[in-house]
Amino acid sequence: MGRAYWIWYPADFELYYAMKQNFSRVERGMGWPAFWKSEGFRNRVVFRRTYLLEKETTFTVYSRAVGYVLAGEAKYPFGSRITCGPGEIRISVHVGRIDAFPSVYIEGDVICSDGGWMAEDYDNPPVPAGCSRYFTEKDQDPEVWEYSEKIYEPVSVEAVAGGVLYEFETELTAALELRPADAADCAGHTDCGTETDLADLRVYCGESREEALDTTYCYYSWQPDGETGRCPRCAVRFAYIPGIRPEQIRVRAVHQYVDIPVRASFSCDDELLNRIWSVAEHTFMLCSGVFFIDGIKRDKWIWGGDAYQSLFVNQYLTADEDIERRTMLALRGNERMTTHINTIIDYTLYWILSVRAHYEAYGDADFVRQVWDKMTALMQFCGEQTDENGFFTGREGDWVYIDWADLDKTGALCAEQMLYARCLDTMAELSGICGHPELAGEYRRQYGEFCKRINAYFWDAQKHAYIDSFESGKRHVTRHANIFAVLFGIADEEKQKEIVEHVFLNDKIAAITTPYFKFYELEAMCRLGYLKEVLDVIRDYWGGMIRRGAVTVWEEYDPDIPEEEQYDMYGDRFGKSLCHAWGASPIYLLARYFVGLKVTDAGRGEYELDPHLEYFEKADVVLPVGKQQLHVHWDGEKLETELTGCGSAGSDAV
Repeated sequence: MGRAYWIWYPADFELYYAMKQNFSRVERGMGWPAFWKSEGFRNRVVFRRTYLLEKETTFTVYSRAVGYVLAGEAKYPFGSRITCGPGEIRISVHVGRIDAFPSVYIEGDVICSDGGWMAEDYDNPPVPAGCSRYFTEKDQDPEVWEYSEKIYEPVSVEAVAGGVLYEFETELTAALELRPADAADCAGHTDCGTETDLADLRVYCGESREEALDTTYCYYSWQPDGETGRCPRCAVRFAYIPGIRPEQIRVRAVHQYVDIPVRASFSCDDELLNRIWSVAEHTFMLCSGVFFIDGIKRDKWIWGGDAYQSLFVNQYLTADEDIERRTMLALRGNERMTTHINTIIDYTLYWILSVRAHYEAYGDADFVRQVWDKMTALMQFCGEQTDENGFFTGREGDWVYIDWADLDKTGALCAEQMLYARCLDTMAELSGICGHPELAGEYRRQYGEFCKRINAYFWDAQKHAYIDSFESGKRHVTRHANIFAVLFGIADEEKQKEIVEHVFLNDKIAAITTPYFKFYELEAMCRLGYLKEVLDVIRDYWGGMIRRGAVTVWEEYDPDIPEEEQYDMYGDRFGKSLCHAWGASPIYLLARYFVGLKVTDAGRGEYELDPHLEYFEKADVVLPVGKQQLHVHWDGEKLETELTGCGSAGSDAV
């Protein structure tokens, strides 16, 4: 018997869960669904497969949808034991559902819902059915994700302002669970309140102590369920319950998470760097569940820019391919494009680049082929939004983001053109994998011409840099386009030297304050060999957050912001996310450029190592290489490496 899965039309599972994720935001008692187009799953699907049976066999189809099984010419209801064979037989399972995506589970010794089934939606040609390693039992419900759970008790319980403040050891995505104190808890107390009605209480949750104690501006406050004592799952490190005493109520946090194993570790002689890695790892894993999400408190949405950066961290921390595929399918939606991903034109472009990053990390050609039509439809959509000079500008009302920075966004924005050029290059690189080698030359031609136009219109020889916009006449220079020019190879070697001197090392050019774009700036610096400077920034920037008490990486950090305002953002009290996925980039930077690991063939466990560990007196690092683990040990003089796991090549010393 092959391994059976619940199966569905590919991407329907992801679109359903994306809808649940993007509609889960709650802010101060108000539900706040994401403000972009919501892609729907298919309501009507048929699964087909033909078997050549050597002997008689039986199978049973299970589904929560309406429908039937067609085995040859005979129809059967779901749940019935069906006998067929020997000989050739075509099985068709017809399903329809309104409230969720149709899915089926087929149990049998020979006929079962393994990877060989095709799905049809009555609109497109048959495609391989989708499935997940998390749904392999017939008693599971594919519409309900079963989170793993870990219990955390408070590390401190403090009477504050007529109530009780509970602190947990770190930030969590947890359902707080309350219960009245029992007789043993109340020993020595009178009028302890063991009859406290949980439904009369209100719990205020915060990423910070200040937020939990502010009952007006706190983002999350809940009344616990009267029977279970549980509050809804949310971001929490501190919880405040007014109107009680410490001995009245017992509180614990039920941390709920997707169990994706961490496969990396980092230890060196610099304890601050070790702490930064640990905080970045915890941040990233909190933001890695069914999908990569931006943060665990405010939005909890699936954003294309956050997801793109998450791919790079993920490759060096968990190397989990499934979460990458789920996230990309959820973001892209169905083939027809009518609006930009998350309404942001650069996030649309990042999606194309995400497919490339995923392929380069794992060699996942099947996924590239699966989404090729989505890629070409997206490029066609973007190609229709150009100005008279052929530059990509989006449409009126589209969000041109790039970063929270003072960019001159008049007309075509240079940083957007850099991203679009990289997309053309990506399509040229991947077209052959999808059986379209003839397109590679055309995309390559477009890429070359587009880069020439970028250099002709946006390079300012007097400023030794790329300007944001040529239409405004301001000739304004920021770091962003120049960073992309280095990362994407659009600037030649001479221009790169000028950019370093006149932009990267120029204090007159506004500094980047978000970890989001720090990722790109520091990678560009690493590419150019400024590793010591990058280490200094990591220690200063991420270390600065830790010195201010951060246990997870914040959405943004400005050391000049007063202590009392450090949790505010977007003009909103406590609006800053204190656990944001894009802040985990030190993991990628340390692994990729200091340990120097580049996986060249994940399937075969092949890699290149260009270490720069001379900045450390010692280092001990484990990183994933495909299904294997690379152990790198540096004692200050000698470098030793060992590849372990299936098909490993043994050890070596340098």
